[in-house]
Amino acid sequence: MSRLLRSGAVISAMTMISRVLGLLRDMIVARYFPVDGATDAFFVAFKIPNLLRRLFAEGAFSLAFVPVLSEYKEKRDRESLRDLIDHVSGALGAVLLVITVLGIIAAPVLIWVFAPGFDSKPNARPDLAAEMLRITFPYILFISLTAFVSGILNTFHKFAIPAFTPTLLNVVMIAAAIWGAPYFDEPVLALAWGVFFAGIAQLVFQLPTLARLGLVPRFRFKRVHEGVGRILRLMIPALFGSSVAQINLLINTVIASFLAVGSISWLYYSDRFVELPLAIFGVALGTVILPKLSSDHAKADAGEFRHTMDWALRLAVLISLPATLGLMLLAEPILATVMMYGKFGWQDVEMSALSLMTYAFGLTAFILVKVLAPGFYSRQDTKTPVRIGIYSMFANMGLNVLIVLPWHLSGTPGAHAGLALATALAAYLNAGMLFMTLRQQQIFDPDRGWSGYLLRIAAACLVMGGLLFAAMPADGWWQNAVVWQRVTWLVGLIVLALVSYFATLRLLGMPLKQMLGR
Repeated sequence: MSRLLRSGAVISAMTMISRVLGLLRDMIVARYFPVDGATDAFFVAFKIPNLLRRLFAEGAFSLAFVPVLSEYKEKRDRESLRDLIDHVSGALGAVLLVITVLGIIAAPVLIWVFAPGFDSKPNARPDLAAEMLRITFPYILFISLTAFVSGILNTFHKFAIPAFTPTLLNVVMIAAAIWGAPYFDEPVLALAWGVFFAGIAQLVFQLPTLARLGLVPRFRFKRVHEGVGRILRLMIPALFGSSVAQINLLINTVIASFLAVGSISWLYYSDRFVELPLAIFGVALGTVILPKLSSDHAKADAGEFRHTMDWALRLAVLISLPATLGLMLLAEPILATVMMYGKFGWQDVEMSALSLMTYAFGLTAFILVKVLAPGFYSRQDTKTPVRIGIYSMFANMGLNVLIVLPWHLSGTPGAHAGLALATALAAYLNAGMLFMTLRQQQIFDPDRGWSGYLLRIAAACLVMGGLLFAAMPADGWWQNAVVWQRVTWLVGLIVLALVSYFATLRLLGMPLKQMLGR
């Protein structure tokens, strides 16, 4: 497990850099661009290719490609491995080119599908959203090829470069917001062009590392290729099973387009803070265990497979539960400290905090799904997560009706937070069914000691939560305090949370090695 831990630490460190820059990017966007119809239009135009990236590039494709590539690496010669890479690149490039052209042509239709409520609101900007979508849609072409290269590098345990690559998106968009916006009559267009050029930069950045492995693809296309055919068969169901959370977020965007102006932006900003620990821990864990589980399965080593899963689940729970509690308690302080500058006012903090608290409630489930799903994908079983994912998706739809509709009709502000709550509850259903199915199919049985492990974590969370609640200033203080005071208090509260949590675990007898994931 030490090698997995080192690899996970590398990914987490690189992802932390990217996410910190992502927060800086959002701070700059919030400072220079008010929450209005134009920013809602950009976030929809950005969300569509970003959703396709998560569904296709980082979701279905990676989860289908890496297990097959790992099998070729373990069981076949170098020439067969290169042949697979060449033909996958040819098929992938052809499909992506067609999708990109169709997306550019159909941009107004896509905006209507993804944000139908825009047409009924005078402050909405559907035409601007369609214009920006034509600029941002090619991002799916560039980032999918980037994910293809990342899959190869991860299979050869080159985790640092792929993990650092998303940083470039934030750097380019920050530059576009600060220096590019003044050159446009509609300043928000600069952000759309930033997305476009960031896609190119991320692909180019990874190619030198791939070249050193001697695996730069020669784009070839064959109608019938055994490896490509297997990847395609695995991909089709994985489109649903691997990215149910993203589909649920899409449903939220559609419904939010009918709610108060600003709802899409408030959901976006709150989701970004949940994505931080999800990417640093959940995605990192899922990324490092998928090649390992695939290799264990290829070697028919069931014991090592189960041990890897148990290690990843323990680490996921150890990190996710206090992170969930911390985000829920510190929602307003975080948003007030990080986002409340320029055009982003206290009302935006309050509205974003409502959805941050409800999104954060589901953080543990989001991370567990990232760890549990590779248990199926590594065995080249994509049908089971699909079935479970469909149940979760329909549950999310039903919960939206039960929670959001009465909230909205009552006229009470903050109905968008109900969308986040429905997503969180559906994620718990998804994670629970994945776990139970792994046990029922005798793929995974937890090692002994889980009861005591969970009790210690629960007690540490209670201590942490009590101290945070007692030490936190009132809402009015965060609204009126100057920047340095907000930053100092927030850092102090985070340090208090970390120290109290891990100190309590140690006092309750949890070994330091276990707290470090060893």
